[in-house]
Amino acid sequence: MGFQYATDPTYPLFPIFSIIGFVLVLTPLPWHFQAWNAGTCLYMIWAGVSCLNFCVNSIVWHGNALNPAPIWCDISTRIIVASAVAIPAASLCINRRLYKIASSPSVVVSRAQKRRAVIEDLSIGLGIPFVSIFFELIVNGHRFNIYEDIGCFPVVINVWLSYPLVACWPIVIGLISAVYCILTLRSFYKRQEQFNQMLASNSALTKHRYFRLMALATTELVCTTPFAAYSIFLNVTTNPMTPYRGWDDLHFDYWRVDQVPALLWRLNPKNVIAFELTRWMVVACAFVFFMFFGFADEARRNYKNALNRIMKRMGMKPESLCFRRMRKPALLPLNLSPSEKKGIAVDSRGILPVFIARPRPSVPRDSFLSTLPSESNEKLVRSDSVSAPSTRMSSSSTTLTLPPLSKTDTKDVESPYSESYGHAY
Repeated sequence: MGFQYATDPTYPLFPIFSIIGFVLVLTPLPWHFQAWNAGTCLYMIWAGVSCLNFCVNSIVWHGNALNPAPIWCDISTRIIVASAVAIPAASLCINRRLYKIASSPSVVVSRAQKRRAVIEDLSIGLGIPFVSIFFELIVNGHRFNIYEDIGCFPVVINVWLSYPLVACWPIVIGLISAVYCILTLRSFYKRQEQFNQMLASNSALTKHRYFRLMALATTELVCTTPFAAYSIFLNVTTNPMTPYRGWDDLHFDYWRVDQVPALLWRLNPKNVIAFELTRWMVVACAFVFFMFFGFADEARRNYKNALNRIMKRMGMKPESLCFRRMRKPALLPLNLSPSEKKGIAVDSRGILPVFIARPRPSVPRDSFLSTLPSESNEKLVRSDSVSAPSTRMSSSSTTLTLPPLSKTDTKDVESPYSESYGHAY
């Protein structure tokens, strides 16, 4: 029965969906970057990088478990570890910002407050993932493993220390996000009038965008904690916990690389679930985010502007596009005397079609770059301009999978499928 699992019957389904997810999740990045949405931008970047990472691994190691690029595997495994924490952390940034908007006693937000909010979001969305990489090295049994059809994967030994240092991060972050989500809903229903004033004074955040962010955050919350708990369950049940005997024992023969054929690791159904859950949840995060923000009014407007610029560079008029929305001409009745009608062409109803283009005032927009303290920026942007993040929380099943927990390494190479591979982002 094992031979029927020797190859991935769904290939190339995963690399196709992962590269599509990479493109889609990064598509809204430019206008979210301009709107001071640090949490949303971090979410898009981490989800996009994770999709690209798993896509490359699934293509390079399809049908083989060789080790042609050890440096790439060192980088790839760190991305897997960081993204398992980074996507929930980005969702936490979104929830924090939504709560601050809903509970803010002041309608006006100063430039210093906006800059401080961006720094706080970056500290959470970048600082926590890098700390998790350091913690993972403490319980990393050897350099990495290579699994056929999956690619490079980190090796976390199944000792008690692995759970507080690696496995529990998504659960803790998810619980904190849940607290912010509940407080946001409470503040929203208590202070709806002041909340509407806040949104009215904020050119970067509309009511629809705010609710999309709340929906994204809620989706993220619903997925993160259960999947993280299920990942811990897989780790515990795949192999019994190994006693911790110190750093030297845990890192013995550290530079070893285990190369595991699909025939072996697919024998254990829990390994299959853990691996597939880890990589497909990242793709799901990317698609969910695009569903919430890829079809919004601002997104369609930016798509149209980008298409118009492309058409102009090609020497074509945007008005010539067959799908461009046509404005219905306003018909103005002519109550003119016979002498005044001279030289004016009217139809049989005595009315003249008048095409009026409504002027659209341009509103200056802040961006991340304007947060930098420079004299020129301070002159251009008023200190009382208000902006807020436009990100919604549950952009995807932000449930990422943590690197697999394995038995304590020994000098002899262990059977590859004796390790526990489940993680929940």
